[in-house]
Amino acid sequence: MKANLIRRITLAIILVSCISMFSCKKDTAATSGTTTANLSTAGDDQQQVSNESDIISNDANTALNGQSDFSGSLSSSVSLTGNTEVNSVNENTQVSSLVNVHQFICDATISYDTSNNQRTITIVYDGTNCWGNRTRTGTVIISLPYGQHWKDAGATATVTIDTLTITRLRDGKSIVLNGTKTITNVSGGLLKDLATLQTITHTITGSLKVDFESGISRTWNVSKQRVFTYDNGIVIATTGTYSDGTDNNIAEWGTNRFGETFKSLISTPKVIRQDCDFRLVSGQNTVKSDKGTSVITYGLDAAGEPTGCPGSGTYYFKLVWTGANGNTFTIIRPY
Repeated sequence: MKANLIRRITLAIILVSCISMFSCKKDTAATSGTTTANLSTAGDDQQQVSNESDIISNDANTALNGQSDFSGSLSSSVSLTGNTEVNSVNENTQVSSLVNVHQFICDATISYDTSNNQRTITIVYDGTNCWGNRTRTGTVIISLPYGQHWKDAGATATVTIDTLTITRLRDGKSIVLNGTKTITNVSGGLLKDLATLQTITHTITGSLKVDFESGISRTWNVSKQRVFTYDNGIVIATTGTYSDGTDNNIAEWGTNRFGETFKSLISTPKVIRQDCDFRLVSGQNTVKSDKGTSVITYGLDAAGEPTGCPGSGTYYFKLVWTGANGNTFTIIRPY
């Protein structure tokens, strides 16, 4: 009797253990699947928001270079005959082979206003699909104090982003950006003179409200330096400039769509090249949160290997996430 009782108790313990082990494996698999999906989405958000924020800065810089009252250049792609000049996207005026305002901002109408002490440039995006990969609607207003010219060292422009909606064509993913950024031309100089100057340095700080398609709104802060050089066209290398006392080189920080606080370091400068249609061709972010660290590498092919400019094809990023307990995920996605 006693032996039978012991055998039954032992079998029950084994059965319960097997069920528990099976349940744990199921839960782990389910959790891993959800985490992988979240990591993939968060990595894609990081790439899209950061890249579109940089493109706004490109557009502001291009517009400031495009008219002599703002740039301080003796020649300009736009001449004011009155207080305000409006240029449609169909115009093809240019300063030189380096600066063609409507080649670089092909999906907007640009208005220059010098009628008051705070001179403004208004860019209204019209939803034109001239880049072939996404559309933009909304408004960006650039303000430059009276008496400053963008070519001057230390000139500072304020960029206000109003309901800028960016929709990616390959999957319909949309984000809406609102906020304010400050761009400082630290070194001075204009794009048309870049080949002679060799380098131009800008800093960018600000705050963005990001609305995701799920109806979630988050705030992201920005702190970057961008160095312009010339190599078969404009080359822009971006680094992070914020330090929180623990990490340096932080470019963005805030809360992601899943409610997790994060900070995104630029661990290898992110490079945009004109001779690759102003696309992000290389660089690396290290994104840190309480749950783990993601290393995101750009300028890759579908196998996750470095590649040359794909022309009209697709670049990929590779995200390698390491959790607090040492477990890892690797994700490769197009951008």
